[in-house]
Amino acid sequence: MVDLAFGATAMASIFAIVDPLGVVPFFSVLTEDMTLPQKQNIISKACLTTTIILGVFAVFGQWIFAGFGFTIPAFKIAGGIILFGVAFEMLRGERSRTRLTQQEREEALERDEVAVVPLGIPLLAGPGAITTVMIYMAAPVADPADKLFVFGGILVAVLVTYFLLHNADRIFRRLGRAGTRAVGRVMGLLLAAIAVQFIVDGVIGVAKLHGIPLV
Repeated sequence: MVDLAFGATAMASIFAIVDPLGVVPFFSVLTEDMTLPQKQNIISKACLTTTIILGVFAVFGQWIFAGFGFTIPAFKIAGGIILFGVAFEMLRGERSRTRLTQQEREEALERDEVAVVPLGIPLLAGPGAITTVMIYMAAPVADPADKLFVFGGILVAVLVTYFLLHNADRIFRRLGRAGTRAVGRVMGLLLAAIAVQFIVDGVIGVAKLHGIPLV
């Protein structure tokens, strides 16, 4: 018999940790100087990246981590370092990777990178989301079909993300360029805090794994 309580908990947890609404400000800042088709392309790639990453780790996560010999804390530290680099650029007002220019075609590819890093990974499919789907897939259940709720949670989170990002410009349109840049610096500060928290959590996790006292 399907465990609805497990399903509701799994889907709610995945949705909360992916946090689609929380990504909207970062998306708006990172894609400020892009055209509408470019933004739509970024949204599609970010959602596809999130779906693939979470789906792959839901199915193969335990074997991937065991095969490469790394741990969730190490993954959190790596994700935190990546995020901090992006946050540093946002705080300085540098978005050379997202600014629309007339330069060569390679730069379009560089702008597209924000769909994968940092939007897809680690803002949407971050260490927390990956850990969450792995935990629920490893959880004991009476009916194997209950594990489908994990994929349902991923799908719901991605669909909501897709909808919110497509309407992100309506939220930020009234702010203007100066307002958006100000929000960008605030978001950079928040992103830096998230990055540091990832790193701190990772360090604490490593210390616990090796039995190192924290105080």
